[in-house]
Amino acid sequence: MTARPANAHQARLLRLLRDGGPNSRAQLGDQIDLSRSKLAVEIDRLLETGLVIADGLAASRGGRRSHNIRLAPGLRLLGVDIGATSVDVAVTNAELEILGHLTQPMDVREGPVAVFEQVLAMAAKLRASGVAEGFDGAGIGVPGPVRFPEGVPVAPPIMPGWDGFPVREALSQELGCPVMVDNDVNLMALGEQHAGVARSVKDFLCVKIGTGIGCGIVVGGEVYRGTTGSAGDIGHIQAEPDGRPCACGNHGCLEAYFGGAALARDAEEAAREGRSAELAARLEAAGGLAATDVAAAASAGDATALDLIRAGGTRTGQVIAGLVSFFNPGLVVIGGGVTGLGHTLLAAIRTQVYRQSLPLATGNLPIVLGELGPAAGVTGAARLISDHLFSPA
Repeated sequence: MTARPANAHQARLLRLLRDGGPNSRAQLGDQIDLSRSKLAVEIDRLLETGLVIADGLAASRGGRRSHNIRLAPGLRLLGVDIGATSVDVAVTNAELEILGHLTQPMDVREGPVAVFEQVLAMAAKLRASGVAEGFDGAGIGVPGPVRFPEGVPVAPPIMPGWDGFPVREALSQELGCPVMVDNDVNLMALGEQHAGVARSVKDFLCVKIGTGIGCGIVVGGEVYRGTTGSAGDIGHIQAEPDGRPCACGNHGCLEAYFGGAALARDAEEAAREGRSAELAARLEAAGGLAATDVAAAASAGDATALDLIRAGGTRTGQVIAGLVSFFNPGLVVIGGGVTGLGHTLLAAIRTQVYRQSLPLATGNLPIVLGELGPAAGVTGAARLISDHLFSPA
């Protein structure tokens, strides 16, 4: 895709068509502050670029029927969500409908070269399946702080070898299209906003509990990244003074006590100390434990597994309670791999937030699990690059 909208009005029209699907000229006119003649000019210019096409006659509103307008159906976006232990790659159309989605286990600690070889192989497999001949743009999420304007990870605690790696530049050269890079939890927030539980909410928090813990902050419908791109790094808020050492170099961080890595470590300790026959059996069978083992043990009624989940949810709830009191969001979304722990985790978080935060902040505050699961990150990645492509050049 070489064309870009020429002005803010065209950008607004493209985003309306992305978020709402095909629409008539008259209905578009109801949503944008333009005269009928000016609207017609801007739509005709977009038709000339090939970014949109006429798509059949719209329903009559009295008088002559107009054509529906839709985004060009051949546009293809690549969404990549790199987690600590897996990679998701998806192809979407311009309306962000997922046309193909692959996921593979991958250890982000293997470094950017190995991870991107895997990403490119997965993208090639999706192309070979016929869902895309090429890509008009790509969005990439990584599990660490990102200097957003340059698309570069900065000192990510769980990503050795990634500090300063030119992700956007390297992948843009390999894919032959524009690339945007952001923190993975920001993309989860964008995905839930576009097609998930946060569709109608302008101000919300999206907390991702995976190997680590992060928070996407959405203000007025836009992701807030902070001055340098590190907003929302709540996994490194202190939960215990002078507590456990954390991968970031500090002590007592929330991430040192909860998240997939901490939960697996505590579960293995409980199994070896004989506090859980269920976890001990799983440890003996597999040689190691993961958050999924704790979830399975909890589902089987194991008291120790349930205690581990409640303790982690309580600590996470303490941190979220502080965020709620400070930010006063309209919604808190809980997502990420550890949400397989389900309603035991959610109940512990809710209890702590409702107990600690002021009633004015929590009186009408839903705290819910995300709707999209693994699709949230890749949908958000596609949304990120479409926001860029649907902005004036």
